[in-house]
Amino acid sequence: MLKQIKGLHHVTSMAADAQTNNSFFTHTLGLRRVKKTVNFDAPDTYHLYYGDEIGTPGTVMTYFPFAQIPRGRRGTGEVGETQFAVAPEALAYWKERLEKTGVGGIGETELFGEKHLRFQGPDGDGFSLVGVSGDKRAPFAGGPVPASEGVHGFRGVTLRLQDEGATGELLKFMNYEVVDKQGAVTRYAVPGGNGADIVDVETLPGADRARQGAGSVHHVAFAVDNKAAQAEVRKALMDTGYQVTPQIDRDYFWAIYFRAPGGVLFEIATNEPGFARDEDTAHLGEALQLPQQHAHLRAEIERILPTLKD
Repeated sequence: MLKQIKGLHHVTSMAADAQTNNSFFTHTLGLRRVKKTVNFDAPDTYHLYYGDEIGTPGTVMTYFPFAQIPRGRRGTGEVGETQFAVAPEALAYWKERLEKTGVGGIGETELFGEKHLRFQGPDGDGFSLVGVSGDKRAPFAGGPVPASEGVHGFRGVTLRLQDEGATGELLKFMNYEVVDKQGAVTRYAVPGGNGADIVDVETLPGADRARQGAGSVHHVAFAVDNKAAQAEVRKALMDTGYQVTPQIDRDYFWAIYFRAPGGVLFEIATNEPGFARDEDTAHLGEALQLPQQHAHLRAEIERILPTLKD
């Protein structure tokens, strides 16, 4: 069992428009943009990171806004919903706020004794705000949402799969335990995790496979402390039969990737070095930061990328 994993690190999705995406997360949801950089493999595309004050692992939602990308098709083999934790008493505030700002797909439900306020992002992304008592993670206090009502970070993610079996065994190997089952949904959790420590698996055996596009989660990343712990996890996964990438330097963390049996792309990311490695904490996400291999292209990249209005 991979005791090094304590929960989520980040969730990365795709969007069709950078400005719309930026406005939704910083204005509507009140998160902080903690990094403005580019896709390592497509430097003409932003990679935008949103989270708490410093981009603490377990709070960071990231996006590749590929201009004019078609909207994804929902189905199995994907992350169907990304869950954010808020105080239970904040849900009424959020329902009113989301309705006033014209957010779509708003609905209320309860799962495993927790109240969920479900809604959609600009590209049909599946989200929910979950009322969680006792979450000690501090919401970002510098945005339009009062800290008392703010997002603490992720609660977890919901995987939509045709068959739970093999992915469930993988999650158990990754330090998750089955804690409950409600209908077609099984809840897995890391004991003593980082707060972003829930994975719900919804089994939909008759559903079509998802097709990725705008509004789809590209990958979900799990957190480990450092590169040494990541190397241990990589070896254990490879010994179990998974095809895992080498350790890749993503500037703000090291990453390894592998495909889970149900089709979702998993990443293991390090908690270090963090987002303050190339700019002061007070100014995170303000200037365009470029990976070293693209630094010589700055003038061309800045010409191509749309200007983001904060």
